[in-house]
Amino acid sequence: QVQLVESGGGLVQTGGSLRLSCAASGLSFSSDTMGWFRQAPGKEREFVARITSGGGIRHYADSVKGRFIISRDNAKKTLYLQMSRLKPEDTARYYCAAYYSGDIYARGSYKDWGQGTQVTVSS
Repeated sequence: QVQLVESGGGLVQTGGSLRLSCAASGLSFSSDTMGWFRQAPGKEREFVARITSGGGIRHYADSVKGRFIISRDNAKKTLYLQMSRLKPEDTARYYCAAYYSGDIYARGSYKDWGQGTQVTVSS
C-alpha cells in the first residue's frame, strides 16, 4: 500500500523559510515523478512544483518560481520542498503526490496523495 507522509509545516513570519518533507513507502519512488500541491481554505488544490524521477527536470507554478525549490533523495525515498521568502498568500495545506499521467499541472494527473502539512505565514 502506497503511503506518503508530509512533514515540516508550521507557523512562520513573512519572509521566512521552511522545508517540507514527504516520506514515501509502498512505491518504487526512484522511478516516479513526484509533485507538490497546496490548498488554501475555500480554494481549489493547486499545483506548486514537480520533479522527474531522476531529478533532472523541475516545473514550478509562477507564484512560487524563484522562491521554492523541489528536490528529492531517491535513496531515502523522500521528496522535499524548500520554501523561502514566504508570503501570507503561501498559507495553505501542502500535499505531495505521485504523478500518474496527463497534464503535469492538473490535480487529476496525480495519485496516492498524502494527508498534507499545514503552512501558515503571518504578516
